[in-house]
Amino acid sequence: MEKKDNERVQTYLRRLFGNANIRVVARPKKKDSAEVYIGDEFIGVMFEDKEDGDLSYNFQMAILGDDLED
Repeated sequence: MEKKDNERVQTYLRRLFGNANIRVVARPKKKDSAEVYIGDEFIGVMFEDKEDGDLSYNFQMAILGDDLED
């Protein structure tokens, strides 16, 4: 993902979730995706999807069972 796209998605996520600490950061070896953080905590990966001339972004987040409170 290009820097301007990262910034646009970051602005959208911050507004959507009301959290100015969300960051979308380029991945050094991957051009079709970026890492998503809240502060310093990695929360997932954002993938760019260009299909049939349409552009969309898919956010993938794993939630570990150990992270859930019982």
